[in-house]
Amino acid sequence: MPSLIGRREILDHARTQLSAGPGVLFHGSAGIGKSALLTALSAPTGQAGQAAADGFVLRCAPVEEDAKLPFVALMDLFARVPDSYVDGLAEGPRAALRAALLRGREPVSPQSRLAVRDAAVDLLRALSAAGPVLVVVDDLQWVDMPSAEVLSVALRRLYDNAPVRFLAAERVMDGEEPLGLRCCPPGTATVPVPPLADGEVADLLRERTGRQLPEHALRAIQETAAGNPLYAIELGVAALRDGMPAEAGDTLSVPPRLRDLLLDRVRLLPASARQTLLVASAAARPTLPLLTAAGIPDPAADLATAEALGVAVADAEETIRFHHPLIRAAVYADAPEHGRRAVHKLLARAVPEPVEHARHLALAHPHADETTAATLTSAAGSARRRGAPATAAELAALAARRTPADRPAERAERLLAAAEYASDAGLRADADRFAETVLAEAASAPQRVRARLIMLGNAGQALGGTGRLITDGLVEAEGHPELEARLHHWAAVRHLIGGRPAQAAAHARRAAHPALGTGPSAGADAVTADTRVAALALLARLHALHGEADAAESALDEATALLGPADEPGARELVRTRALLAADADRIDEAEAAMAGLLGRTGEYASVEETAATLVALVRIQVRSGRCREAMDNVARCGVLPVRAGSDSPPVLYAATLAETAGGRLERALELADRTVRACTTDGDQLFLLRALGVRGRAQLLAGGRENTAAAVDTLRQVRRLGETMGLGDPVLLRWYGDLAEASAILGDTDAAAEVLRAARRRAGPRPPVSVAAALERAEGLRETALGHHKRGIARIQSAVTRLRGRSLPLDLARSLIVLGAADRRPRRAAAARAALTEALEISTAVGAAPMAARARAELARTGGGRQAATRAPDYA
Repeated sequence: MPSLIGRREILDHARTQLSAGPGVLFHGSAGIGKSALLTALSAPTGQAGQAAADGFVLRCAPVEEDAKLPFVALMDLFARVPDSYVDGLAEGPRAALRAALLRGREPVSPQSRLAVRDAAVDLLRALSAAGPVLVVVDDLQWVDMPSAEVLSVALRRLYDNAPVRFLAAERVMDGEEPLGLRCCPPGTATVPVPPLADGEVADLLRERTGRQLPEHALRAIQETAAGNPLYAIELGVAALRDGMPAEAGDTLSVPPRLRDLLLDRVRLLPASARQTLLVASAAARPTLPLLTAAGIPDPAADLATAEALGVAVADAEETIRFHHPLIRAAVYADAPEHGRRAVHKLLARAVPEPVEHARHLALAHPHADETTAATLTSAAGSARRRGAPATAAELAALAARRTPADRPAERAERLLAAAEYASDAGLRADADRFAETVLAEAASAPQRVRARLIMLGNAGQALGGTGRLITDGLVEAEGHPELEARLHHWAAVRHLIGGRPAQAAAHARRAAHPALGTGPSAGADAVTADTRVAALALLARLHALHGEADAAESALDEATALLGPADEPGARELVRTRALLAADADRIDEAEAAMAGLLGRTGEYASVEETAATLVALVRIQVRSGRCREAMDNVARCGVLPVRAGSDSPPVLYAATLAETAGGRLERALELADRTVRACTTDGDQLFLLRALGVRGRAQLLAGGRENTAAAVDTLRQVRRLGETMGLGDPVLLRWYGDLAEASAILGDTDAAAEVLRAARRRAGPRPPVSVAAALERAEGLRETALGHHKRGIARIQSAVTRLRGRSLPLDLARSLIVLGAADRRPRRAAAARAALTEALEISTAVGAAPMAARARAELARTGGGRQAATRAPDYA
């Protein structure tokens, strides 16, 4: 049993939290003692995966290499779950889960994360019916992204209606906060594991060594270990073995780096055990059966010897775990080059999985060889199809390095593949490096253009400085219509993001209709349907931004006529565009139907960027339809994406702000809005800057109070200026005009409100969407009441409420009811005000719109109706 010196208080606190809540997450630096706490807290419930008296314990402890392979953590968690539970699932989810767990044949099409997620939920629910389930994850930071997504959604769905609890440990740098909450159920308690006090280090060393160290030696160890129990133990053992400082003031006799100390221990092992550890250090997922297959005579005995010195251990499931990552790295690095090659040759013969086999083959033969390069190329494609683009990028890059010098074209192709895979995985620095190499070395103009296209896609929203990539690319792409069209598409995106929609439309037309070109390469037949569909979808967005709904619909219809398979990227982009435009036009049911299942159809093959785009679209539509909790869930799913596509991306930040404004906390929403504005400014993204300012203004207005309302006016005036500069007139912008008029009226600036409303009605035209008409009518009503025309004002606000009834727009309706209740209170019509505010509170509560509910509750309290609870759920919730 691991030592718990200095950890009893933390353990007791964590046990209380686990019994009262959904889970506990320990976090701290490497070697700080997280795993010991995890073991102590989970030990009473039985062995991993076995049905104990009080239920099931599902365990996994991924390592860094596991993060590159899909569903590895899920495999470990469900490794000991009886097949009878899996077989009891519905056919579709069962097949997807069995494939993900490598228990069934790999399906022809890429695995659907949506189906795997649903299967995991159903499986955990079935297990919990037999008794409590404890999910235990050590080293949460190495959980692969597909497993993290499944855990995130499954635990959120089960935490409040099934006896499933979550216990995890995550390694973080000193002073940093854990990121693993994205995988945890809401309400999980985070428990930092701090350094041990000096007295606790002394107790720990005495317990482990059985000796009382001299005071000066103890102080040296305490100072060097800085409270890290693993470091302290290692230094104490080394001090006892190598000799302690002779007297106080002498430095501790240790190697300059902790790795050297770890190698000292490894070198004490017999030659057979050192060879066993070297093979284990080279394997991605070392197990006793794998080492046996690699020709190790008795790996269990060797591991027992290594365990006696605290180097490594084979656990109950025969997986080999080094006691510290530095030990594993040190063992591998300390071996001579020829020794490492020999080990990889052994593993290449022993590992049946094609991806790992190819990696070992390449490392066993570190020289140019076309056969090896071709094997790596094939393995890279297999890894990508399995949803592991990072692994695919690594293998493709290895293939390029193994390509003989007399095959420059093949080397460039393999580098382009590595760049594409790296970009798909969100590894932008790697993708840029591979593409830049092709740009510098390739003799083929089309290959150089493809490198530029990868770099454009890799720029995210920061396309302002990519003009030369496009102009130089167009020169080299002459005679290649497909490449020209793709470059024009990126030029259109660049101009749109830069706030130049007219120029964007011109380039989008060139990409969508290549026959408009004048050169010898003009012609639609030479451009793929996928490229044209993406360009037409972009053109539809541009028409919609200008308020040209009919032209947008025409572009979408033209794109639909060109559609290929539904799982192609262009087809998915068209679905997202059509759904978003429908939601903006208040056709919510149509938008939700279009998006239904899109994330599942996106599959494992989608890039990080496309997955983020789909999640952002879902969030925007869910906020419009009042599905606030689902919107918050999807924002959390964005959080497990690689950094650039997740936490720093203006679209993702905007979606997070939108969801937080609808269903979270306004303070957090405003923080996110400011962060989004900064990210947009950094990237030169005018389009999402407009959106970020719009949602910030709405959050400020919803917060209430004169100061917040005045801030909303300032923010929304910026939105108006930007929109007018860009010539926009879409429904989203017009609703923000309504917000500006409303805020101005609340502040008593009725003239400004009237001018904004006149401008908005001109832009809206004769048939605006219902939500736009209602927003303008509501603001007009507030302006009338501010002028003292209470009866006329209330009638107009009531008209806005009437327009919204029966529509799938609960947040718009709740907001109008709040405004109606607040306005109705002033002429002392308290009963009518309470009725409107009570209904608004019921709607907001039912759909999870916490900020709106708080506003309704505050207004209700002002009418004297704060004690009247809303008990019935409305029909439209």
